[in-house]
Amino acid sequence: MDQLELFELPNPCIGVCESNQRGYCKGCLRSREERFNWHLKPAAERARILKLLAQRRARLQQKTNAGLQPEPQPGSLDLF
Repeated sequence: MDQLELFELPNPCIGVCESNQRGYCKGCLRSREERFNWHLKPAAERARILKLLAQRRARLQQKTNAGLQPEPQPGSLDLF
């Protein structure tokens, strides 16, 4: 039995509908299949997709931060 959702799960679309080289939307990070018929997908499927998007955003942020991190200075400790 599905749990009743108290609130509608938001559509993550931000209006930047352009796919990257791997087929994911550059705006919302969903695949074509994940974008297709969002409003008809069951709440559990939309919740699963939203969790995947959070993971994708975190990985993208890590890659972005890794490219922007300054090199550690000699003699300093790199704690991360």
